[in-house]
Amino acid sequence: MSKVAVLLTQGFADWEYGVLCGLGQAYFGLDIRYVTPTPGDVASMGGLVARVPDGFELLDIWEPDALVVVGGTLWEQPEAPDISGVLEGMHARDAVVAGICGGTLALARAGLLNSVRHTSNDVGFLGTHAEGYAGAAQYVDQPTALSDGGVITAPGAAPVSFAAEIMAALNAPLETVHQLKLMLGAEHKSGQKAAS
Repeated sequence: MSKVAVLLTQGFADWEYGVLCGLGQAYFGLDIRYVTPTPGDVASMGGLVARVPDGFELLDIWEPDALVVVGGTLWEQPEAPDISGVLEGMHARDAVVAGICGGTLALARAGLLNSVRHTSNDVGFLGTHAEGYAGAAQYVDQPTALSDGGVITAPGAAPVSFAAEIMAALNAPLETVHQLKLMLGAEHKSGQKAAS
């Protein structure tokens, strides 16, 4: 069973972690735990308050196979936590490091996007909000998640492909990953009428 640490901060985006955590744990066997820079209560953009008892010390003790940085409003602010050392350490020990939406800013600040193909909300989003970002030449403008060199990135509107790429990187069977995409993409099939 693969172990996944999910990083939540104040103002985390409610829709960005649900597919990975809800389905990943309940149906696809991921072992998921949550961390936050300062243990305690964190409130989502939608007002959900989550009690997260674990900080970054859990990463050394538990040794997860992946660290997922959930986006949210905090990552664009000057008071965003500097987690570069944590991300660099996870990447150095060959754990998957993933960021979605604002979470990609943390990866960019850590220098993890300078030499791998990556995506986000927009290349200008990274350039504007991530000091030290030098990976514009590696940026791929696409609406779905992208995996390269143990680093997974996604725009905020891509939680399904983000979850699928993380599962694939953790060696989930391809059929399982395909099943996830089919199940959650079914509502977008062309020609299907909405139920009344």
